[in-house]
Amino acid sequence: MKKLSEYLFLWAVGGCIYYAFELIFRGFSHWSMFVLGGICFVFFAVQGRMLLWQDPLWLQLLRCMVFVTSMEFITGIIVNKWLHLNVWDYSRLPLQLFGQICVPFIIIFSGLAAVGIILSGYLMYWLYQEPKPRYYIL
Repeated sequence: MKKLSEYLFLWAVGGCIYYAFELIFRGFSHWSMFVLGGICFVFFAVQGRMLLWQDPLWLQLLRCMVFVTSMEFITGIIVNKWLHLNVWDYSRLPLQLFGQICVPFIIIFSGLAAVGIILSGYLMYWLYQEPKPRYYIL
């Protein structure tokens, strides 16, 4: 039960952070972005904890970016293509796939993911007495 409360807390924090990020930079958001932001934030913590924070930060970031990009694509296909909610459309941006993911936003999201990796690790340490995260650049 403790792990469930940890994951729910991380999900809520990640959802709030990403939803707020979208409100600040886009002026609006959608509930699906709260869900997606929360799922990604939980992944940031889990991937670090499972590997005892031994991997260098660049490798954690690469792993998280593959996850974030995959989840953004899947979410985009569901909410934009299947449900026709039109939450976002990258079709006019360079290096895009079906208008759901694109390289410019992958780069932006990598910065958010780096912050998320560090923040999620320290939240687990401070609030749930998990092992202290260690971050190595190389």
